[in-house]
Amino acid sequence: MQQKAILIGVIIPSRKSSFLSEIEELKSLCFACEMDVLEVITQNLDEINGATYINKGKMDEIKMVLQSLSIDALVFNDELTPGQIHHLNNFFQLPIYDRTYVILEIFKRRAKTKEAILQVDIASLRYFLPRLTSLRNGFSRQGASSGGAGAYGKGKGETQLEIDRRNIQDRITFLKKELEKLKQQREIQRKARKKSLIKTISLVGYTNSGKSSTLNALLSFSKDIKKEVMEKDMLFATLETSTRKITLKSNRSFLVTDTVGFVHKLPHTLVEAFKSTLEEIKESDLLLHVVDASNPNFDEQIKVTEQVLKEIGVEDIPIIYVFNKIDLVEGYFYIPPQYEKATRMSATEKKYIEDLLQMIEKELFQDQVQATFKIPYTRGDIVHLLNTQAQVLQTTYKEWIEITAQVNTSLMQKFKEFIQ
Repeated sequence: MQQKAILIGVIIPSRKSSFLSEIEELKSLCFACEMDVLEVITQNLDEINGATYINKGKMDEIKMVLQSLSIDALVFNDELTPGQIHHLNNFFQLPIYDRTYVILEIFKRRAKTKEAILQVDIASLRYFLPRLTSLRNGFSRQGASSGGAGAYGKGKGETQLEIDRRNIQDRITFLKKELEKLKQQREIQRKARKKSLIKTISLVGYTNSGKSSTLNALLSFSKDIKKEVMEKDMLFATLETSTRKITLKSNRSFLVTDTVGFVHKLPHTLVEAFKSTLEEIKESDLLLHVVDASNPNFDEQIKVTEQVLKEIGVEDIPIIYVFNKIDLVEGYFYIPPQYEKATRMSATEKKYIEDLLQMIEKELFQDQVQATFKIPYTRGDIVHLLNTQAQVLQTTYKEWIEITAQVNTSLMQKFKEFIQ
């Protein structure tokens, strides 16, 4: 059964231009949480009220609206402080949700793998801990949830509150240890990939920009076995990172990793919890920043993604901007001039994927040179490596095996003694 909700947001001067897109996005987030938004109420302020988020007059106005509507919860466009939740809950006598809580709830519902579940649990507990007192009378009315007090029961006074806090801290410590084990496994896999000298690409971008469908479109041009990833038209359709190997007709291979999407005001607790997963991005040779070209606010979405990348320490990695979903754009889509390395495409209709692949090849393999190798028949391992990691142009069998290929400088260095 869907909850009925009212959205409440404060428009301050510094965020006036992005406010409408934030509210539309919050509606989508609520829909993903099975909440039916009946009304949106806004207030213009110079700054957010530190005690109650909105001013007293607006609170009275909302209370009058509540008399004529059957509402289950109030959802606020920003992350609320423990004090704000406490005051608002006392005044409205309704569950008070904020943007962070809604996003955490979606992540909880979408998490499927052990790693994603651990990450979301840690983020939820970190969010819940400082709000323990405030949330007892608010979220607990809806029963146990990812951030709800129902998961821990209602305390009896300060003693029970301290016990709850200690239990949560212990739980966070335990979950972090479990996550560390998975992080070490991921690190071993990452080192193995580095050792193989294969190039790596990470898909980054706003949620629902089409990263998974972009990966599947690239896979359709690969010579390898095509194990497609799940793609769905919804916010945060998947939280799991998926890595696939792509081998082109030229024999050039690279790995592509699909990563979790970003969103306005992505909770800091989630960024922290998902850092081990997002580490993949920092190790990439190239980033494909997938952009929803059909979204009128794509410029703002690009800024949000770049801000999160900066927050996790991603820098000095080449970026290709991939303006996706051009099939949904009326007329011709012109790429804004500030995005130098950029291309347009439709992942679902597989339009202009070849153009993107040409840009990828040019960016990833610009250090390649042509060389001829004179290899003894006893060194089949070298022949195999050249055939799998280089663009072989010609193979001739004499008293030795003569291979002419386009190779990168590291491969050249590794087998320089066999260069003719």
